[in-house]
Amino acid sequence: MAMLASIARVIDSISAEIGKAAAWLIIPNVLALVYEFIARYIVGSPTNWSYEVTYFLYGSHFLLGAAYALSIKAHIRIDIFYQRFSPRLQAIIEIIGYFVFFFPAVGLLVYAGAEFTLQSFEMGEKSGLSPWRPYLYPYKAVVLSAIFFLFLQGVAEFIKNLELAGKRKAI
Repeated sequence: MAMLASIARVIDSISAEIGKAAAWLIIPNVLALVYEFIARYIVGSPTNWSYEVTYFLYGSHFLLGAAYALSIKAHIRIDIFYQRFSPRLQAIIEIIGYFVFFFPAVGLLVYAGAEFTLQSFEMGEKSGLSPWRPYLYPYKAVVLSAIFFLFLQGVAEFIKNLELAGKRKAI
């Protein structure tokens, strides 16, 4: 069990580092928005790239932070009854939830995301949202990576809950 706990700690640290790096994406995103505002409303010459740049940056910021949010338990939870349960029972509920819902859903997203990213790369898919028409496969690769890291963090949470569920209360 100690080896599994060390794997969970490594995954937690990866999620934290990716989350910290993703947080910095807000700065170029805000700068692009401010630049577009100035170009559009003050200079009267809007850009043809800012919509997609801000779309890609915000999406990357949001998605790459998902694994970190899971690691610090920042995702929304409705816990009317859950909060009243013992930590061991909470861990058992979490294990069931990860096994029944999280792993199948996120695993399917990783699988489908890999297919979509590969297809996008192979066909040189470009965006049709603006005249700029950037390639989409780099952004799809970021989305796929973010979902993969979310899956890994789910593994870490599963391991931590297994450890917590295995603990017996001292008599």
